[in-house]
Amino acid sequence: MRIISGIHRGKRIRPPGNFKARPTTDFAKESLFNILANHYDFEELDVLDLFSGTGSIAYEFVSRGARSVVAVELLQPHFKFIQDTCKALAMEQLTLIRTDAFRYLKKPYQSFDVIFADPPYDHPGLEQLPDLVISTTILADGGIFILEHPGSYDFS
Repeated sequence: MRIISGIHRGKRIRPPGNFKARPTTDFAKESLFNILANHYDFEELDVLDLFSGTGSIAYEFVSRGARSVVAVELLQPHFKFIQDTCKALAMEQLTLIRTDAFRYLKKPYQSFDVIFADPPYDHPGLEQLPDLVISTTILADGGIFILEHPGSYDFS
């Protein structure tokens, strides 16, 4: 896993082999960020990364100059890995919160321009995520919600 662009371009991130996270592939991440770059100025974005896992998406937004990034991760080993990686890369605009993503969404403290969620594909609440995001003020006007999910779900 690597950071594709920005000030940390080319940095390799190596999570421990026993991680349960399913990181977004470099190919998918590069495609996603190419699309976003055509619509947004990263320096003006406040970003929320739910189910942060390895932190890959959060690191990419920080590297590309996002104004602020909040990463939410519940699992202690993943939280610690993200925390250590942020410290090693001096990612000061990344705020890491250890809590359940659904709990965080129910009490939004701020609005975000981009919300990225990559829950475990077998997560029992996956189907409710879009409605929960839309029913609060957490997504800023004109913002975008990106949900990584298995093909068996249809959110159209």
